Amino acid sequence: MSRPGRDDAPDRLYTVTGGRSRSGADNPFDLVTLVVAECDPVPGMQSEHAAILRLTERPTAVVEIAAELKLPVSITRILLADLQAAGRVSARHPRQAAVPDPDILEQVLVGLRNL
Repeated sequence: MSRPGRDDAPDRLYTVTGGRSRSGADNPFDLVTLVVAECDPVPGMQSEHAAILRLTERPTAVVEIAAELKLPVSITRILLADLQAAGRVSARHPRQAAVPDPDILEQVLVGLRNL
């Protein structure tokens, strides 16, 4: 019996990924990786791949793509790895804030105490 509103039957997911359940150890896609399409969808492309390319015209996080496609993140990562291998998407991690030098923080703290 299927759950209303959900189309994530195991046989469908198996078909979408070509039978793969993992995308490989070198997969660069985590939840916050930003994905950008490098081309437009082409006729005959798998519908999920085409949907990803349309969603990623602007930088979009992996978790947002999975939510829009209503697919598990693990399946979305496999699809993204396929597109990246074909050169259709690029991935970049959001910049991490630079951690200030502890010595500078110490000097600021001393300066504040002297006020």
